[in-house]
Amino acid sequence: MKSFKWIYEHVEAHRSGEDIEGLLPIAKTSGQLASTSDDRLLSDLVRRVFRAGLKHSLVDSKWPEFEKAFFCFDPEKISLMSDEQLENLMQNDKIIRHWGKIKSVRHNALMVHELAAKHGSFAQFLAQWPSEDIVGLWAFLKNNGKQLGGNSGASFLRMIGKDTFMLTDDVVAALKAQGIVDKKPTSKRDLQTVQESFNQWQIESGRPLCQISRLLSYTVGW
Repeated sequence: MKSFKWIYEHVEAHRSGEDIEGLLPIAKTSGQLASTSDDRLLSDLVRRVFRAGLKHSLVDSKWPEFEKAFFCFDPEKISLMSDEQLENLMQNDKIIRHWGKIKSVRHNALMVHELAAKHGSFAQFLAQWPSEDIVGLWAFLKNNGKQLGGNSGASFLRMIGKDTFMLTDDVVAALKAQGIVDKKPTSKRDLQTVQESFNQWQIESGRPLCQISRLLSYTVGW
């Protein structure tokens, strides 16, 4: 496993002349994330679910109609939707009519509503989750939500500004090159190994996971 210093110097050498810092994502602080309203978080969560496998621009162009169809993503209102109401949305040609994803909206709204009841808000629940166990949060979203497996949970967290690394193809290739994994990590054991590596880089650099992840992705392909 290479040091963070090696990673950064490698990127500097191969992207000479570029504003490396300007290429890096910025995570929200815990306070900033905790102050986000749950309806906006649910909107982004559902948008991420519908973006999977589709052009993001297509989904985004229809989002105003999704907001209308799902009560501006009020978690409590959506969690009370009947099966008939959900089925009726399959007749709404202004949204994307994917039955599995439409059904997932109510399930995910109920998850958000229940977590808000326990933690004050869904935003506070997410904000308080420690970055040194971000793969645990991925697993929680996968196991308690719907359509949030694979990279969807991490992508949602990145969308809302929660600090997370991403297992993109380039990041996985870099992890393989450094001997941390020998295939895309999916098992609990492999994900924990990756988490520990990112934790070490974070200790060395003091940077958020999202920036380490982006820098790591820049070490491949040169």
